[in-house]
Amino acid sequence: MAQNTNYTEDNIRSLDWKEHIRMRPGMYIGKLGDGSSADDGIYILVKEVLDNSIDEYVMGAGKSIDISIQGNKVIVRDYGRGIPLGKVVDVVSKMNTGGKYDSRAFKKSVGLNGVGTKAVNALSTYFRVESTRDGKSASAEFETGVLINQELLDDTTRRKGTKVSFIPDETIFKNYKFRNEYVARMLKNYVYLNPGLTITFNGEKFFSENGLKDLLEDHSKAEDRLYPTIHLKADDIEVALTHSKTQYSEEYHSFVNGQNTTQGGTHLAAFREAFVKTIRDFFGKNYDASDVRKSIISAIAIKVMEPVFESQTKTKLGSTDMGGGLPTVRTFINDFVKTHLDNYLHKNPDTAEAIQRKILQAERERKELSGIRKIAKERAKKASLHNKKLRDCRVHFGDAKNNRNLETTLFITEGDSASGSITKSRDVNTQAVFSLKGKPLNCYGLTKKIVYENEEFNLLQAALNIEESIEDLRYNNIVIATDADVDGMHIRLLLITFFLQFFPELIKEGHLYILQTPLFRVRNKKETIYCYSEEERINAIEKLKPKPEITRFKGLGEISPNEFKHFIGEDIRLDPVMLDSEMTTEELLSFYMGKNTPQRQKFIIDNLKVELDLIDSEKQ
Repeated sequence: MAQNTNYTEDNIRSLDWKEHIRMRPGMYIGKLGDGSSADDGIYILVKEVLDNSIDEYVMGAGKSIDISIQGNKVIVRDYGRGIPLGKVVDVVSKMNTGGKYDSRAFKKSVGLNGVGTKAVNALSTYFRVESTRDGKSASAEFETGVLINQELLDDTTRRKGTKVSFIPDETIFKNYKFRNEYVARMLKNYVYLNPGLTITFNGEKFFSENGLKDLLEDHSKAEDRLYPTIHLKADDIEVALTHSKTQYSEEYHSFVNGQNTTQGGTHLAAFREAFVKTIRDFFGKNYDASDVRKSIISAIAIKVMEPVFESQTKTKLGSTDMGGGLPTVRTFINDFVKTHLDNYLHKNPDTAEAIQRKILQAERERKELSGIRKIAKERAKKASLHNKKLRDCRVHFGDAKNNRNLETTLFITEGDSASGSITKSRDVNTQAVFSLKGKPLNCYGLTKKIVYENEEFNLLQAALNIEESIEDLRYNNIVIATDADVDGMHIRLLLITFFLQFFPELIKEGHLYILQTPLFRVRNKKETIYCYSEEERINAIEKLKPKPEITRFKGLGEISPNEFKHFIGEDIRLDPVMLDSEMTTEELLSFYMGKNTPQRQKFIIDNLKVELDLIDSEKQ
C-alpha cells in the first residue's frame, strides 16, 4: 500500500534561474561529458559565448574575434558594439533578457531565447564579463552565477567590444579537458559561414574567402572530387556540392543562422529532395534517389527568421517556414536548387556528364547488390530476433526531442565475457551492446558487396541502421571496447578499417571512439583507485601507502559488472578516432592495412617499445 505523505505548501519550492540551470543542466546544454565528444557541454558553453560575438559581426560590428583556451580557462574577446553598460549584469544573469528579442536588431540570430550566457555563467566556477563602448567600461564577476564584484570605469582607452572569461565547473563537467581539434572545427565552421571574419585561436588564425566552397575543399582532397565544387549563393541560402570518387555513402554539412545542425532537419530534407528532383528533370530520367545521391558531399546554409529547433542545443531544425514573408523552407530551397543548379549544369556540361556517369555506375552497383542485400536484410532481421548479438537501448539518436539522445552509445565488444559485463552494468536507456564473434575481416580494398556477404559486417551495419544513409544512425556514439592486448588492438584496427573503408563520414563527424579501461586497480582496505596509465599507478601507490594490493587487468572479461559501472558511467573515458586533415582516407588505409612498408614497420617498433617498457616496469 502506498505510504500516506502530507502534501502541503511546504512541498512547493521555486528555484531561481541559476539553481534551475545547475540542477537540470541537460535542459540547457544537452549532455555534459568530459570533452571527448564534440557535442559535450564544455564546447556548448564556448559556442554560446561565441554566438553573441558572431551576431555582432553579422550586424556589421567588428571583423575579428580572439579566443584563448589555456587549461580550463576560456577567454572570448570580440570588437563589436559592446553590451550596453547599464545592462552588463542583467544580460548574463537575468533570464529572458537580451537584445535578440528585438528582431530589428537581430533578425536572423540563433540565440533567441536569452539563455546562452546565463547557462555559461551558472555552470562556471568563475565567470567575468567586460564591456567597452563610448570610451567607458563596465565589468562583472560571478561564481556559479552569484555576483561577487562589479565595476564601472568612466574613462578607458580599451577598444570597444565584449570580453567574456569563464572556467567550467568541475563538479558538473567531471574530469573534463578541452580538445583543441574540436574547438578548431567549430571555429572553422564559423568562418566558412561568415566570409571575411577572422577568428584567432591560441595564436592560430582562421579565415575563409569562399564560404561553403572552402568547407568542402578542406574536407576532401582535389583528387577525390569527381568534378570541381559547385558553389551556389543567393539571399538567405548558400549551397556547395560535389561527388566523391571513392566514398560510398552521402555526406552532408548543414547550418541554420550559423548553427551547425548536425542532425539536419527540415532544410536538409528539403535539399536532398530538391537535388534529386533537379537532376531527374535535367536529364529527363526517373533515376532512383539513392543512385542520384550516392557519394555526394555537400553543404547547405540557410537563414531563417526566428528559427524553431527540436532541442535546446539546436542540432535539428524544426521550422517549416522561412519567415519574413518568404515561402516554406521546402518551397524556398526547392525553387533555389531548381533554378541555380539547373543553370549551372547547362553552363558546365562536363560536370553534368560526370554526374550522370556516377549515377549510372551507382545504378549498376545497386542492381548487382540487390539480391545480396535482400538476403542480408532477412538474415539481419532473423539474427536480431533469435540471438543476442545486439542488446539494444530504449532511446535512439534520431529521437531529437529526447534530451538524452546525444548520450546514445553502442559498445562493440569482443567475446561473451566482455559483452556480458558491459550488458549487466550499462544504462539500458541509452547504452546498447553489440558482441563480435571472432576477429572481423580485413576489408581494405574490398567493395561494399563484402558488407552484405560478411555476417559480422552485415549485422553491425544493421545494428547501426546505416544500410541506406548515416542520416538514420541509431547511436550518436560508436565505442570500440576491446582488450588492451595485441589481439584487442588488432580488432580495433580492423573495425576502424571497416568504418574508414565504407563509412568514413561517421569518423569525420565524430561518432567513433575507443573505450579506455583501467590497466591497474590499486587498493587498500579504505580506498580503491583505478589507473589508466603507469603514471597513475605510481601516483596511486604513493597515495595508498603502505603496500597496497595491485591488480593488472589483462582483459575486459576480468572486470566485474559492478566495477564496469565506474568505467561506462559518469566517469567514462573515451578516445575519439580522428582523421588527420593532411592524409586522405585512402592514404590512412594504405598505411595501416596495405602491404608492409618501412614506415609502418618503424611505427610498430616504436609503439611496441612503449608497451615493452610498461611490461618491464610491471615486473620490477
